[in-house]
Amino acid sequence: MISATELKKGVVIELNDKLYQVIDYQHIKMKRTALAKVKLRDVIGGHTIEQSFQANDKFVRARLDYRPVQYLYHEDDLYYFMDQETFEQIPVNASELGDSINYLKDGMTVEMGSYKDKLIGVELPINVELEVTQTDPGFKGDTATGGTKPATLETGVTIQVPLFISEGDIIKVDTRSGTYQERVNN
Repeated sequence: MISATELKKGVVIELNDKLYQVIDYQHIKMKRTALAKVKLRDVIGGHTIEQSFQANDKFVRARLDYRPVQYLYHEDDLYYFMDQETFEQIPVNASELGDSINYLKDGMTVEMGSYKDKLIGVELPINVELEVTQTDPGFKGDTATGGTKPATLETGVTIQVPLFISEGDIIKVDTRSGTYQERVNN
């Protein structure tokens, strides 16, 4: 058990039969009591909530298990991963992966999270390098304007990139926000 005063960023707790990760924590002192104002992210659903707790409220601290797996391929709505230790192939439904499928590349190593032997998703690296497969050409002088254009990446996702990016370029993408970071090659 963990009390409300022991909460901190990154801690995962059980609340109303769901898993929540603490995103932000504020300790507020009032005249007679202390409150903990907490911003929580639903680990499985992905949505965020804000709640206040009394200092003496208790929670069950969730211990998540992570193991390295390698992404192999996908077939219809199933994505196949291989456990790096047992070499077992693990099929995962696309709905359980959420937006992660937009950044999965064959052979990529990710962390698969589970709680009480139930899959809760995969944790991608913060940045991935992907090839631009389709985008409109940029024109000379466009780089000074700081504008952007849509570009389709090798995984099929479309993001906004600077005008100087062209087809065949390898770019670095932030998997948390889906935003362009930098061009890796010239």
